[in-house]
Amino acid sequence: MRMVDLIEKKREGHALTTEEIQFIIKGYTNGDVPDYQMSALAMAIFFKDMNDQERADLTMAMVNSGDTIDLSEIEGIKVDKHSTGGVGDTTTLVLAPLVAALDVPVAKMSGRGLGHTGGTIDKLESIEGFHVEITNEQFIELVNKDKIAVIGQSGNLTPADKKLYALRDVTATVNSIPLIASSIMSKKIAAGADAIVLDVKTGAGAFMKTVEDAKELAHAMVSIGNNVGRKTMAVISDMSQPLGFAIGNALEVKEAIDTLQGKGPKDLEELCLVLGSQMVYLAGKASSLEEAEAKLKEVMANGKALEKFKVFLAGQGGDASVVDQPEKLPQAKFKIEVPAKENGVVSEIVADEIGTAAMILGAGRATKESEIDLAVGLMLNKKIGDKVEAGDSLVTIHSNKENVEDVMNIIYKNIKIADKAEAPTLVYSVVTE
Repeated sequence: MRMVDLIEKKREGHALTTEEIQFIIKGYTNGDVPDYQMSALAMAIFFKDMNDQERADLTMAMVNSGDTIDLSEIEGIKVDKHSTGGVGDTTTLVLAPLVAALDVPVAKMSGRGLGHTGGTIDKLESIEGFHVEITNEQFIELVNKDKIAVIGQSGNLTPADKKLYALRDVTATVNSIPLIASSIMSKKIAAGADAIVLDVKTGAGAFMKTVEDAKELAHAMVSIGNNVGRKTMAVISDMSQPLGFAIGNALEVKEAIDTLQGKGPKDLEELCLVLGSQMVYLAGKASSLEEAEAKLKEVMANGKALEKFKVFLAGQGGDASVVDQPEKLPQAKFKIEVPAKENGVVSEIVADEIGTAAMILGAGRATKESEIDLAVGLMLNKKIGDKVEAGDSLVTIHSNKENVEDVMNIIYKNIKIADKAEAPTLVYSVVTE
């Protein structure tokens, strides 16, 4: 088998076999296939696409290129959730305890964030004492006992994906549905999940800017999951504006606590109930999505979800008293209001630009080496469709520096006020095949 023949085969639009895809990924991982040949193949895939079988084969070849996590000692169906990213996306912090409160095992592997705010681990480390440096044995023990634990990502999961992702980044082949779908799904499958729920974002703050592109990606990932024996569902959700009100690590933890108490932003609560219903249904704890949602609302109302969050934090060394005393979370020195300059209705909040403003404050990482300031960030006081009068606060800036003129300029440029506007649709569709 020669790589040049396989590049030519895909260039001509023919399907690659399972054995051919395994040969390519194994060769690329161990260095036998050079970058220039893999670049040519990636470009051929970009233009000629892959069928469902090829996509599933590519995903599993990347899974098998490195370590996989064995969660078989955890009782029950392990359901994982993945979001394609956004601004103010606090869903994991709410979903994990909410779903675990219904005895669904949540064995979460999370990373640190590169972008607008920290990742799930960074956010949780806003809580004094909380740590993810636990052994696999402790991880499994915690999930069996408490139904919930979070661990940092293993060093050698899907090394083929890491190499291929870096290559796609510099060869203009990032935006290819089969390559995106196999990249995301390989990591979820290697992490040991039995079932996977996907939150595919669309809009200004998302990778997929249109609903049509988001649906295409969702169908591709659901098809891969189901083809390789993982029950998979997806939700297409809006990211034209930030989700919830908080953008920043400690601020998002506080918002998650509010949401678990039923006092959080309505859009965040709604999305968590939609995603959580799928997780509960796939875990076999409800016979329909409607029954699953009713059960989730019940544990939110009776305080069991909030109690589960405390148990989770304490299990990993965190100070669980922050749940009742959120003022113990890191606090910024300055709170600076951004007043509206005119009357009207908020018509646009450009999510990714508002996220950039939070990153400039120190809430996120511009590079892997950047230090995050867990206390800083933005609190939105208005969302799209809200009425506003001149002088009303659009945003509260939480900052550890007094001069935030650069941040205010970004906010003013990217929050538009018009005569009328309607709130965007939050959930566009649910994909099950």
